[in-house]
Amino acid sequence: MSVENVRRTGAQILVDQLRLHGVDLAFCVPGESYLSVLDALYDHRGTLRLIVCRHEAAAANMAEAAGKLTGQPGICFVTRGPGATHASIGLHTAFQDSTPLILFVGQVARGHEEREAFQELDYRRFFNPQIAKWSAQINDPRRIPEFVSRAFHIATSGRPGPVVLALPEDMLDEECEVSDPLPYQPVQAAPEPAAMAALGARLVRAVRPLVLLGGGGWTDGARRDIAQFAEHFQLPVAVSFRCQDRFDNRHPLYVGHVGVGIDPALAQHVRDADLILAVGPRLGEATTRGYTLLASPRPRQALIHVHASAEELGRVYQCELLINSGMANFAAAARTLAPPAGLAWRAWTDALRTDYLSTLAPTPTNAKLDLARIMVMLNERLPRDAILCNGAGNYATWVHRFYQYPAACAQLAPTSGAMGYGVPAAIAAKLIHPERMVLAFGGDGCFLMAAQELATAVRYGLQIVFLVINNNSYGTIRMHQETHFPERVSGTDLVNPDFAALARAFGLFGERVTRTEEFWPAFERARDAGGPALIELITEVENITPRTTLAALRQRAGISN
Repeated sequence: MSVENVRRTGAQILVDQLRLHGVDLAFCVPGESYLSVLDALYDHRGTLRLIVCRHEAAAANMAEAAGKLTGQPGICFVTRGPGATHASIGLHTAFQDSTPLILFVGQVARGHEEREAFQELDYRRFFNPQIAKWSAQINDPRRIPEFVSRAFHIATSGRPGPVVLALPEDMLDEECEVSDPLPYQPVQAAPEPAAMAALGARLVRAVRPLVLLGGGGWTDGARRDIAQFAEHFQLPVAVSFRCQDRFDNRHPLYVGHVGVGIDPALAQHVRDADLILAVGPRLGEATTRGYTLLASPRPRQALIHVHASAEELGRVYQCELLINSGMANFAAAARTLAPPAGLAWRAWTDALRTDYLSTLAPTPTNAKLDLARIMVMLNERLPRDAILCNGAGNYATWVHRFYQYPAACAQLAPTSGAMGYGVPAAIAAKLIHPERMVLAFGGDGCFLMAAQELATAVRYGLQIVFLVINNNSYGTIRMHQETHFPERVSGTDLVNPDFAALARAFGLFGERVTRTEEFWPAFERARDAGGPALIELITEVENITPRTTLAALRQRAGISN
């Protein structure tokens, strides 16, 4: 509800704006630079949940995950200086993952600026232009409604992304009278009829087409519409790096994940395609395998690129057709296209699907604990609406390969490649969807970058299962090290705590698993523990990916064991 001409402090005006724009959840690490906001939030504690975190990076990652799940800006408050720089990782992920997020940063008093005051930074210069879509400072409390409204519009319109607003502490205490605006309205482009007609005409001429879905801005309706479009044309559908929940992986048209650890057969199919319809992805380095699957600037394949940002279209690739559109608007228009009487690519689609299904069979291994078999168990037994969260590391390749995501927001994973994301993302997921099962995967290196947030999970009573895959190594770096500098291990070995005991110290259920057959009984105990639980999975660094071992990498490099 808007407020007209009532005298309020800047902090009260700010919190009123959040409620006006529909915010009911925010994440923070408290700081003296925005004490007035914390006080103003006290009056809204029945309608706006404030989740207190243990590190600003985690708070920002929680807000980013909330933005992914809801499509509305995730909200985060941090203090100046170290608080803002810690939070920058969440903003970087939101920028690269096209996630709406608004970060509010306490700032030094206006009269202290440009003196290198305590923890002073100029956030406009620090965050712009590659970490935030827009970064500004509110110096006049009368302009708070204007700036906050603009922040919501920028964060959600076009290509979604993060926005930063700095709040001088004396401005927050200043009183004034100001009217509130209307609630924000996200704006998305829609495809022109001529562009859709050109797309339909080009599809008719294709022999080996491939749809590639990804990017941000997807809704449940957009997922349903794009599935109907694919079904009408019987098109094979792949997904870009860590965007597997854009299309039901069990659908007969789903053909795999084009990202890190791509199946070699799928990589060859991408190269062999005569038409690629990329809907949503930026077509960055991870999805294009270093810009080789799609050669830059002119791909061998005919490329049709659909993206919410006009600035992204034509940025890297020269395309046959560029369509500026939000995902929901494009999917709705694509669903109405009429397929040709005869489809020349049915055998092509069937072959891609067959190759994908073959990747779901685990490669035989002598490992005591086989991550592939564990992922197959989870794939077969988890509820279909379970939410899986992970950060970065080789452990995630097992999740991406063997788990089949539904066409729903069920995957929280950073395309930015940020470690330490899985734990905070799971906390945000369980807060927003308490009725859904939530799992957080983390390697030993990745997990310890956010392990302190186990305290947050306990504080709020969140029934999350944390799975820590422990091979005592920074596995991804070790893999590259063995490829380029075989048998010269440096900087990648780790010494770890007893993660199960660490979990119990925080107040969680904790258990260690060393053999495959021990996993499911342990998982059932963790699932039924009545609160957050952690299972430590002891693995061997030798089994470095689902497809290869360190010994095989050395052999390829010409080094014998």
